[in-house]
Amino acid sequence: MVKIKVLMVDDEERFRTTTAKILARKGYETILAGSGEEALEQLDAKPDVVILDVKMGGLDGHETLKIIKKRMPDLPVIMLTGHGDMPGAKKALDTGAFDYLAKPCDVDLLSTKIQDAYDYATKAPYVEKLAKGIMIPLDEYTQIPLDSTVRDAIKALEKSMRHLMATDRLMDTGHRSVVVTKHDGSVAGILSPLDLVDAIRPGYLSAPKPSMADSLQYSTMFWQGLFTSRVKEIMNNPVRDIMSDIIPVIDADANLMEVANTMITLPARRMLVRAGKEDVGIVREQEVFYEIAKIISSS
Repeated sequence: MVKIKVLMVDDEERFRTTTAKILARKGYETILAGSGEEALEQLDAKPDVVILDVKMGGLDGHETLKIIKKRMPDLPVIMLTGHGDMPGAKKALDTGAFDYLAKPCDVDLLSTKIQDAYDYATKAPYVEKLAKGIMIPLDEYTQIPLDSTVRDAIKALEKSMRHLMATDRLMDTGHRSVVVTKHDGSVAGILSPLDLVDAIRPGYLSAPKPSMADSLQYSTMFWQGLFTSRVKEIMNNPVRDIMSDIIPVIDADANLMEVANTMITLPARRMLVRAGKEDVGIVREQEVFYEIAKIISSS
């Protein structure tokens, strides 16, 4: 695969560096600029795509965009606008921006837009991918060993997300689940937010009711404080007791229609991707959605 060179322009240092690290993990080469003026100097590095913040001190995003399009009219520029700033987004598109994203922006969506912009600029035709082409690699997920507790899982997740808490302008929304691994590194299960929510419910809610009590309804008026007490009860429980240990598996070379059909017929919101006997990634409904959007956008 071609390594796409991205020029990231934003006057907030933590946002620049955080985004650069994430994009590097996704396989992009990133050049950083802290101002419009610096961005224009970095054009000599011949970036493939520019990510440009609208609001910056000095030369703002709109003025920088105008100059970029004069110098390099074929260079695609993705603008980062404020949430709800439709006039600013329209102005950017009228000036020649390839697309725009509102802040805070989703990392996976940003990555998809970068690829779309590159494909558009290079006139690369859309080539339908396989499961391995849209999956999230396993090493990008938070992982814990099978003998961990629920508390261990939460600590690991907090640690992996800590670098993203440095700014409120970036969202890594897709990786809230924790992968639970066996000693050989294979996947034993996944601890999802829904698994945790289900685990804190008192046992009697899921227990079968006596036949003579089919109409029995539990009163919620006595549940105040139960949420907190149940969380504290389960936090030291083994994660293996509440994780989802039955994970649908899809072959790495499966085509996208097979991925989509399997998700719907099971149903499943995420599936483990396996190449031979090796667990290599996870494909989620988000990745399928982005591929649908990409096909529509390019048509």
